[in-house]
Amino acid sequence: MTKEFQLRLDELTRGHEHLIQRPNEPLPETSGWFQRYRYPVLTAAHAPLHWRFDFDPEANPFLLERQAVNAAFNVGTMEWNGKIVLMARVEGADRKSFFAVAESANGIDGFRFWDYPVVMPEGEEPETNVYDMRLTAHEDGWIYGLFCAERKDPSAPPGDLSSAVAQCGVARTHDLKKWERLDDLRTPSAQQRNCVLHPEFVDGSYAFYTRPQDSFIEAGRGGGIGWGLAANMEHATIAEETIIERREYHTINEVKNGLGPAPIKTAKGWLHLAHGVRNTAAGLRYVLYCFLCDLAEPHKVTAHPGGYFLGPLGEERVGDVSNVAFSNGWVVRGDDVFIYYGASDTRTYVATTTVERLLDYVLNTPPDPLRSALCVEQRIALIDKNRARSGK
Repeated sequence: MTKEFQLRLDELTRGHEHLIQRPNEPLPETSGWFQRYRYPVLTAAHAPLHWRFDFDPEANPFLLERQAVNAAFNVGTMEWNGKIVLMARVEGADRKSFFAVAESANGIDGFRFWDYPVVMPEGEEPETNVYDMRLTAHEDGWIYGLFCAERKDPSAPPGDLSSAVAQCGVARTHDLKKWERLDDLRTPSAQQRNCVLHPEFVDGSYAFYTRPQDSFIEAGRGGGIGWGLAANMEHATIAEETIIERREYHTINEVKNGLGPAPIKTAKGWLHLAHGVRNTAAGLRYVLYCFLCDLAEPHKVTAHPGGYFLGPLGEERVGDVSNVAFSNGWVVRGDDVFIYYGASDTRTYVATTTVERLLDYVLNTPPDPLRSALCVEQRIALIDKNRARSGK
């Protein structure tokens, strides 16, 4: 080992440790809905050095990065052994994604990846890419991971290398390390993305939130967030999908919408976090929104605030796919809620709030009346109320 090799290795190690140990800082907020933080909690640079560099000085005398990492985002989450763990979508420079677990004691900073990525068994038909896992600790005792399993479209014409088929991959585990692969979820829809498993049995069945699509990109006739029941998880099949959260013209979810993580059970209902997509002159814009469903009948929406809850802001808007905030993971610790969201398909941020604040937001924020004139009426009512209280 040369002196130059050792110096470079020492420099890389110091820089990596500095990144992981850097304290996060709260940012000024005005809405009162949540608390943002300055630094992303997970980035490509958080990937362990031994995943990326060959430390053999004879095989790699310049200590070059041999297997680069491009991004770490769209994390599934849960509390595990007293820590918060993120099941990250880690994307290599080759565009292939894989799953890896990072953990932190406080959930705000200090996230460190486990030594090895997840070894996810392939499905019966091997997929080209896997990503965006939702974790659900189900009452049956298993931890389930539902994720997008992407394969090249076999019906694509010759030369078409972009057409793909997305289905919901299903796997389960007891320790987040050893995974059992189950059959892909079967539904009446041609393609499925952003599927989530409800944490409790419903009428003795496993309950799923789905997102039916006609094609890999476009929702087409897929009307929004679906709901369906399956008799088992080993060969999960939904015979009938019911749309419970519809897409609407000229709203934040006009183009697409999909559930984020599994819902939080509260005294006032099942609390949901979802993403909505609309088109703009600059391309698609992804934001997060909330809604509430009935405790006894989880497929019935009971409260739905208008507009978005969290949108990409500042540096969050810049990345491989810009102007995107996407979440498939949140964690409840006591009354505190940690919301993890991917920023522009590149890195992961956290926002913190409480169950009480989220319920206040969902139950007391007016719904979208769907017309400009009615939106003005809503705002004038608020103005009049505030002027009356101030005596003006």
